[in-house]
Amino acid sequence: MMRKPSRIIVLAALSIGTALPAGAQERKAPAVTPKLVSVAETKLLMEGLTMPNYRGLAERLDKKPANVEGWTVVRGQALLIAESGNLLMLRPPKNQQGQDAWMRHATELRETGTDLARQAANRDYDKTRTALGTLTNTCNRCHKTFQVPVRIGQPDEDRKTEGRAEE
Repeated sequence: MMRKPSRIIVLAALSIGTALPAGAQERKAPAVTPKLVSVAETKLLMEGLTMPNYRGLAERLDKKPANVEGWTVVRGQALLIAESGNLLMLRPPKNQQGQDAWMRHATELRETGTDLARQAANRDYDKTRTALGTLTNTCNRCHKTFQVPVRIGQPDEDRKTEGRAEE
């Protein structure tokens, strides 16, 4: 009689292993391990990816998006800014003190961009606008730390002067 319950337990344990999601099972190492290498300068990343998406967000969130497509664009632009946080992690300064601050700020950019995207996905205009303000402050804190003369949240002609956003 003891054999049947133990057989059931063994079969149940085996079936649990095959029922786990693909990510939960052991993964095999890829045949080739890619090396992550930055290929663009930080300034190009900022001017070509981050700032155009930030400006698009600021413009689109001047008033509540009128439809699903508008919210989808806002979410996408926020995610591209969040992704630029990951890209910034590939190009930290050479000194350890600078690296720590750089990684902290890049992580914060990723997190605040992701939060903004989450609020846009929920189509909550007030929370999305608040998240945009948080993102603006995140950018300005990093720029202050690394003495970048660009202040986010300013009209183009005033960008190299004091920012309106909180610090």
